[in-house]
Amino acid sequence: MKFLLDAQLPRRLARALAAGGHDTVHCLDLALGNRTPDQELATIAARESRVLVTKDSDFVTSYWLQGMPPKLLLISTGNIDNDALLRLVAANQSALIAALTQHHFVELSRSSVTVHA
Repeated sequence: MKFLLDAQLPRRLARALAAGGHDTVHCLDLALGNRTPDQELATIAARESRVLVTKDSDFVTSYWLQGMPPKLLLISTGNIDNDALLRLVAANQSALIAALTQHHFVELSRSSVTVHA
């Protein structure tokens, strides 16, 4: 699976996903880095068939109103330290990949993986 991680997420998460065999780009790898506008992130995700991974609820609004980005993984854990986030993603990685293979909008909270229809 191909991922694009937004600025609120640690680069370590991008490296962990890449180590799991996924083609992963963090916004810090882009020319504008963390200053890359949300619209540009959505455009890159669409153009490169990437799942946009974010904690930013603005992307949820954009997804519902404009269908952008076409695939979205919302991390809705609230404040969480990076080690706990990495453990949470690792523990749910199979469920996340399965859900994202079949659906366009998936949410990961501290307690569940939710598919939004």
